[in-house]
Formats: sequence, structure tokens, C-alpha cells
Amino acid sequence: MKKIILITGGERSGKSSYAESLALSISPNPVYIATAHIWDEEFRHRVQLHKERRGPQWTSIEEEINLSGCKIEGRCAVIDCVTLWLTNLIQPHISKGGNFDVKAVLENAKRQFDEFTSQDATFIFVTNEIGSGGVSPNPMQRRFTDLQGWMNQYIAEKANEVFLMVSGIPVKIK
Repeated sequence: MKKIILITGGERSGKSSYAESLALSISPNPVYIATAHIWDEEFRHRVQLHKERRGPQWTSIEEEINLSGCKIEGRCAVIDCVTLWLTNLIQPHISKGGNFDVKAVLENAKRQFDEFTSQDATFIFVTNEIGSGGVSPNPMQRRFTDLQGWMNQYIAEKANEVFLMVSGIPVKIK
């Protein structure tokens, strides 16, 4: 039976750890879909620590852009994370000055999300709640915050359950 769970919160709030423990409570052999692009050595180290924390019971899929190409029918999957996936989606659209068409990227992301989640599977999406701070003076950051916020709202609307992580504590909000 298809189920969508969204886990949101700030950086280092415990989102990934909670998503992984939730997946393991649902399935003895879950899937981990990593959307991260490795930008530098420090980030590569972070990714390695995540891999080591997960055990051999996990099937890992590294997919930076084409979520809709990941076939997980009948499985439970953690998708970590929406924020990095959206970052990857905007890269081809960025012009000089950091401009990108928010609506075009959002429509592409929604289309991929809908296609991906049309499978009969359990989806646990991890995302960042980046719009809780002040308004950025950087125009590109403001556009990305809009994109992230609208995509988070879209996923939350489709989700069966939504959790907000606060200092490592999951708060069920839907």
C-alpha cells in the first residue's frame, strides 16, 4: 500500500536519523535514495559517515536528478533529501547572476515527484525547513527559498504523515 511520509526540520535536527529508524521499523531491507552531489572533500566525508551509519541491510541508490527513474515498487525508501535534489534541479537553469525560473523548476519537480510516487511503495522524504529565518538579501537565495517552500508544501499536501524534527524529537504535525 502506497504511503508518503515527510520529515522536515532545520539542519542537524535529526531528520535523517529519524527517517532511517522509521524505515527500519517498516522494512528489514529499506532503500536509501541519496540525492546529494559531492561538492568538496568535507561533504564527501559527511556522505561517508551517513553510509557507515546505515548497515548492509540497506540498498543504496545515488540519484541526483531523476527521482522518477528510481524503481522501488513494493519497497520502503528514504529519499534524502529534497533540498539537495532541488539544488541539483536548478543547476542547469542558473544563468549569470544566479537567475533561474522558479516556476519551471517547481513544475519539473512536481512532475517527477508525482511520477516517482505513483509506485506502490512507502516513501519517506527528508527535507529542510529553510524558510523559518529572515528574508535573505541575496536574490538567488530568496528564489530558492520560494522553490523549497512551495515544494515542501506540495509534498506535505500529498503526504499521509508529516513530522517536524525539533532538537532530535519528532513532532507529528499531520
